[in-house]
Amino acid sequence: MVDWTDRHYRFFARLLTNNALLYTEMIVADAILRGDKKNILGFSTQEKPLALQIGGADISKLVEAAKIVEDFGYNEINLNVGCPSARVHEGSFGACLMLNPDIVGDCIAAMCKALSIPVTVKCRIGVDDQIPAVALRNLVKSIKKSGVNGIWIHARKAILKGLSPKDNRKIPNLDYDIVYEIKKENPDLFIGLNGGLEDMSQALKILPSVDGVMIGRAAYKNSAMLTTVDEYFSNPLTGSSPIKTRVDKDFWRKISASMTDYAARHLHSGGKLQQITRHMIGLFHGFPNSRRCRHILTVEAGASTATHHIIETAFNLMIESL
Repeated sequence: MVDWTDRHYRFFARLLTNNALLYTEMIVADAILRGDKKNILGFSTQEKPLALQIGGADISKLVEAAKIVEDFGYNEINLNVGCPSARVHEGSFGACLMLNPDIVGDCIAAMCKALSIPVTVKCRIGVDDQIPAVALRNLVKSIKKSGVNGIWIHARKAILKGLSPKDNRKIPNLDYDIVYEIKKENPDLFIGLNGGLEDMSQALKILPSVDGVMIGRAAYKNSAMLTTVDEYFSNPLTGSSPIKTRVDKDFWRKISASMTDYAARHLHSGGKLQQITRHMIGLFHGFPNSRRCRHILTVEAGASTATHHIIETAFNLMIESL
C-alpha cells in the first residue's frame, strides 16, 4: 500500500508476526531503474519473508528492474494489475492492464524466465464495464500459461472512471464467489483472496476455499491483529473459535524495546521519529489508554525535543493497563 507499508512499518509488523508474508508499497519499474536503489529497495533482513510489488507494463524495464529486486534479496516479486489511481492509469499500468491480459501474460512470462524467485500477480476481478466472470478468467488463462507462481485477487471491480482510489476500496461490491470459482477451476495454481477482510477469524472462514488471504488496511489500522496470525500457523484448527490478540506483558515489553532501539538507530542516521511512530498508532486500538497512547505517538512525537524514548512511554502506558 503506497505510503503505508514502507520499511519502518514492515519492521514493526514483523515483530508482531513471524510467519506472514509482508509486501512493500508498489514501486514503479522506472523508479527502480532511475532512482537511488539502496534508498528505494533497502530493507532489514528481519522483514523477510518479503515480497516487492512492482508497477509497469514495459517488458524490458520490468525484467531489468525485477533482476535488481532479486539481487537485493527479496523473496518474491508481485506485478500490480489492480491499482485504480489516475496517475497509474495514465502510465498504462495497474488495473487498466486487465483490459489487456495478453500484455500481462507477456510481462509475466519474461520475468519468470529471467528470475529464480516466484513471480505473482495482484489483480481485481475486472474494471469498469467488464464482466468479472469473463475478464478474470481471461487474465488467469493468460498469466497461468506464462508460468505465474500465484495470483492475489482483490474481490472487487476497479472503476477507472468516476471513482477515487479510496472509493474503489469500498464502493464496488465484493464478490468472493468468483474467486472461489477461479480456485476450483485451477486447483494447481495458488489463488489468494484480498478485499474486505477485517480480522483473522473472518479470514479463517475463507481459507478453506482459497490458498491464502491478504489483509491490508484492517491490519494497519488495528496492528495488534497481526499477533493472531502465528497462532493459526501453529494450530490451523484454531478457526473453530475466535482468535484473541496477545495481551501478555512480556511480549509487549519486547516489542517496546525493539521499536525503541530501532527508533534510536533511525534518529542517529538522520531520520525523523514520526516516520516510525505514524505506523504504530493503530497498535493501541481496543486497548485501555489508547487515546493517550495515540496522542503520545502523534503530537508528542512531533515535538523538536522528542526522543526515541517516547515509544517506550506509550508502550508502558499500555502495558500498565493489561
